[in-house]
Parts: sequence; structure tokens; C-alpha cells
Amino acid sequence: MEIPYKIYLSEKEIPQAWYNVRADMKKKPAPIVNPGTMQPATADELRPVFCDELVKQELDNDTAYIEIPQPIRDFYKMYRPSPLVRAYCLEKALGTPAKIYYKFEGNNTSGSHKLNSAIAQAYYAKQQGLKGVTTETGAGQWGTALSMATAYFGLDCKVYMVKVSYEQKPFRREVMRTYGASVTPSPSDTTNVGRAILAEHPGTGGSLGCAISEAVEAAVTTDGYRYVLGSVLNQVLLHQSVIGLETKAALDKYGIHPDMIIGCAGGGSNLGGLISPFVGEKLRGEADYQIIAVEPASCPSFTRGKYAYDFCDTGHICPLAKMYTLGSNFMPSPNHAGGLRYHGMSTILSELYDQGLMEARSVEQTRVFDAAVQFARVEGILPAPESSHAIRVAIDEAEKCKQTGESKTIVFGLTGTGYFDLVAYQKYNDHEMTDYIPTDDDLKRSLAQLPQQPAF
Repeated sequence: MEIPYKIYLSEKEIPQAWYNVRADMKKKPAPIVNPGTMQPATADELRPVFCDELVKQELDNDTAYIEIPQPIRDFYKMYRPSPLVRAYCLEKALGTPAKIYYKFEGNNTSGSHKLNSAIAQAYYAKQQGLKGVTTETGAGQWGTALSMATAYFGLDCKVYMVKVSYEQKPFRREVMRTYGASVTPSPSDTTNVGRAILAEHPGTGGSLGCAISEAVEAAVTTDGYRYVLGSVLNQVLLHQSVIGLETKAALDKYGIHPDMIIGCAGGGSNLGGLISPFVGEKLRGEADYQIIAVEPASCPSFTRGKYAYDFCDTGHICPLAKMYTLGSNFMPSPNHAGGLRYHGMSTILSELYDQGLMEARSVEQTRVFDAAVQFARVEGILPAPESSHAIRVAIDEAEKCKQTGESKTIVFGLTGTGYFDLVAYQKYNDHEMTDYIPTDDDLKRSLAQLPQQPAF
């Protein structure tokens, strides 16, 4: 059977329920912990921070499928189902016998997969009668997506944007403002935690951990607001499962069984969403796949981090989560061009990695941009730097197939487009881009500040 360039599902094939991979995990992800009591956080403790329905989703380890409300499905119809693309041109350019597919999530104004969860979180905030939400954003995709979602439901949106990205990506910032969001560079002098971080790290370019602290403080000190997050959390990976569910449905339509599934990994939203139904099959013993998480060498949570309880934010006002972490005080180098700059990793993905159900690789950003440019020139899409981490390893694996003669089927997540990342592309084109890899001493200092571990 000839496989088309783009495999499209019909509108009726948009998933009607999100898939919760925790339901099939025999060993569940470790619970988030209240740092005051050092006991698992309760729903009542989380409600001042998150919307009520999202608290339920965050703590639900047992319900395999959670129905997607019709208003969210109606919104999805504007840009979903997204295409699964056979990368024929890339295969030809590489001269590889491998078959390469990518799930393209950049076909919406936000330019990334982040809209899948943003619209869900905005919907639940509206249903609860809230006035608005606060959030952080790193590279800017999440802030853009959330500003679109809140505008759709008539909610206020306050975004704290990592300062280095705020300065490098003014056009991403202006898209958020066009959709009605206020955007503040983080760390800022508008919050107590921001002022404290600036005092300790003057001149810092910021981190997602900093921005999270500021957004949470703003939410809990402002009536009618809640905090929403674009990655890491269980609820976010749940919403992003639409990516994997659609991918699997498209592959099944043509009887395609992937050998390996590759995704970029920062906090875990894209990777977790892409792999969830495939991991479910692995957990149930129905099929097997090689699953590869790709992270930046400058922020290597999986490959060089420690599996331990850590604060989810730099200001230490959020709960503790057991995750692969570099330490909540870890500050990525300002020369790191893309997102994927969170100090830790999703508790779900951390547990899967610890159980050996997936592997991880770290790659330097110059090699990432080598792959991005190679992909753009033959496939016609300028990829986001984040997505290009997955492209790098997909190309590496395809090159191995060329050497061995194996015809493996590779699927990777193309999380979004890079048209707002042209400062980074300019540095690459001008040969000004450099690689920064933290030293063992850098990581040792950061990991030395891990909090006391729970007794259970």
C-alpha cells in the first residue's frame, strides 16, 4: 500500500477522551508533596492554586479515559486533527532505508502543540467563574497558546516570560499582547519572589523555575485568579494525549507499526502526549517500541539529573515533586537558544524512565540547528528549536539504518514552527552560536541544595 505524504484523520476522528497513562502504570508516579507537612498534597491544598477540575485530573491515577468536554472538542476542530507526515524528501536526502514520519503540531497561530492544553485549562477556569489566570512561558509557545485560549473564553491572562526569551523574541511577546495578555519579563520587581531572585542573581536571564514562582505568587495573591502551567503536570500530559491518540490512529489506518518514537523533552508535555498510547501498549504487554526522549546538553535533566524530590520552582513556593532534576536553583546558560530549559521533568516521564520503559539522549545546540536547517531545506518547514532536538536524533537513527541496511520506522514529534526563533537562526547562520554544557561541579552545586526528602 502506498503511503501518502500526509495522513489526515477526519474531523469525526478527533479523540473524544484523553488517555491517562497512569491508569496502566503498575507503579504510579510519586505523589506531589506539601513542603510544610512533607505529606502528599491534598486536593484542598491545591485548590487555591489550580482550578477545581484540574486538581481532580492532577490527582487521578486510576481513570484511563477522561471525556473531553464538547466546547473543547469544538475548539480543537479549528486545527485538529493535525497531519502525520511521511518525510519522503528527508529520507531521500539521507539515502536511508528508514521510513520517517512526523506528527506536525505547528498548524495553528500559536505555532505549537501547547494549544491542546491551553484551551482545556482556560475552559475549566471559565466554568469555575474565574476572572483570569497567570502563567509562565519560556520560549513563548505556551504563553502564546494561553493568550489565544483566554481570549476565546474572555478571561484575563498574566504571563511571566523568561527574561532572555522576552528579549530575544519580541514578536512572540507581541502576539501574546495582541491576544490581550500582559507580559512581564521574569524575574521581575513586581513580585516578592522576583525581587528576591534578582537580589541573589543580579543580571540573570531567568529560568522557567523563576517565572513559575512569580506566576504562582501572582495567582494566590489576586482574587479570582488561578495558576495554569504548560508542561510537567499530570493534567497537561493528559490533555496532550490527543497528539499520541491521533498519531496511533493514523498509523493504524495504514497498518504501520513504528519501531521507535522520538520526542523533545523539556518538562514533558509534548513527549508525554506523543508517547502515551504507545507506552500504554507497552505497559499492557500488547506491543513494544523504542522510545527516546531528547533534551538539550545545556539542561540535561534526564541524562545528568538526580531522581529525587525537588521544588517545582526556584522561589520554593510550589509543592515538591519526585522527578529527574538538576536542582531548582539551576540556571540554564543564556546562550541556550530554545525552550526546554526547565530544571526538572514530569513525574510520569521520570517514573517511566526510572523503570527503563524509555531512554534519553542529550544533544548540543549547534548539532540541533544543523538538523533544523537540513530538515527545513528538504521538508519545507522551519522547525522550532525545541522540535529540532527530536529531528536531530531521528536523523541520527536514520543514518544508522543507512549503515546497517535496516528499514526501521521512525516517528517523531514536530512540536511547532520556528518563525519566532529567527534570532537563534541568525546566530547559527552567522556562526556565532556556541555550545554550553554545564560542568559536573555546576550540577553538584545545584543538586547540593535539594530539599529534605519525604520519609515515605
